[in-house]
Amino acid sequence: MKKIITHGISLLLFIVAGIIFNSCEPLATGFEETEDATMYTAGNLKDYPLPDSAIRVMTWNIRFGIGRTPWFGDACGNNTILSKEEVMPHLEDIVNQINVVKPDILFLQECDILSKRTAYIDELQYILDHTHFNYAAYVSEWKSAYIPSDGLGRMDMGQVILSPWPITESKRINLATRGDQSGIVNYFYLHSCVITGTIKIPGFKEFSVLNIHASAFATDDTKQKHFEEFKAELDRLDEKGVYFVAGGDLNTLPPGSDSTDFCYEDMCPGESFHQPGDDPMHKPGSDYTPESTWILPLYSSYKCAVPLTAYQSNQSAYFTHTTRPEHTWDRTLDYLFTNHRWVKDSDITHQDAMELSDHAAVSAEFVLIKE
Repeated sequence: MKKIITHGISLLLFIVAGIIFNSCEPLATGFEETEDATMYTAGNLKDYPLPDSAIRVMTWNIRFGIGRTPWFGDACGNNTILSKEEVMPHLEDIVNQINVVKPDILFLQECDILSKRTAYIDELQYILDHTHFNYAAYVSEWKSAYIPSDGLGRMDMGQVILSPWPITESKRINLATRGDQSGIVNYFYLHSCVITGTIKIPGFKEFSVLNIHASAFATDDTKQKHFEEFKAELDRLDEKGVYFVAGGDLNTLPPGSDSTDFCYEDMCPGESFHQPGDDPMHKPGSDYTPESTWILPLYSSYKCAVPLTAYQSNQSAYFTHTTRPEHTWDRTLDYLFTNHRWVKDSDITHQDAMELSDHAAVSAEFVLIKE
């Protein structure tokens, strides 16, 4: 996610914080280790055909439905608050893309349901009502009644699992808190998490689904902890004999990536990195060099929809992200894993949807187990 609230901590912020800590209703929402997800149902339930043997699963960070608009927290933009008229065309484009790909299961990251920055539109309900999906599970990643920074105000952004079949046992798993932020900044900041669920398709053994959004801007080992926590949950399911499909925005590069430092590519006007005296020397969230092996255990234990050898032999074909609205994809941050099987060569990196988000979706066909 975006580099927010890392600057401009003012006296006003501390005053507001003092009010918060002494009131009964905190402005920012804290999270338990695990919590139940919020369940959504489409306004009208749609008939959906049963699969023969496999389903297409897709993961997509939709950048809260603002397309490539140069927002203040990324892309060197100045926009903080968008109107409904500005958001809706992007949201309609996202729905159109989903209806073209028509994945059977969809993981979303950065979906707003009640945020001032996106005109308080419930983006999840809109997507649910305008696609083939019937059910969704939602957990907040960033929830605050009021963020006293840059005019952000109310925020409720989170992660989603969408399905035409009912989702059960859905919960939120909290991930490690960033260790490189002050307490007051972290109080108002987003809190990374995993959303999980169970899906039963008639005629097939039920399976688990897991969707992660790891930290984007942590400069310490927080992100590595997120990967370890994510893998621990996958290991727990695997040891119980549960088969799963898991994925999301890991915000790190695959091992063996040719380029690992994007400080120059992501640099905004007036910024300087890599020069004597620069502090920080690297732009937060843009230097992946220390992380080069952090997700290797995921590759070693489970099957990635895009095998590591395929990625390493033609890296640009699998790029899923860029911070620059006018530039093509330049790095891979989004993944799908399973402890079962993918249909061979079924993976697609949806690089054609360049204008819809700063992330390209990734999809692949997941083999089901018949009862």
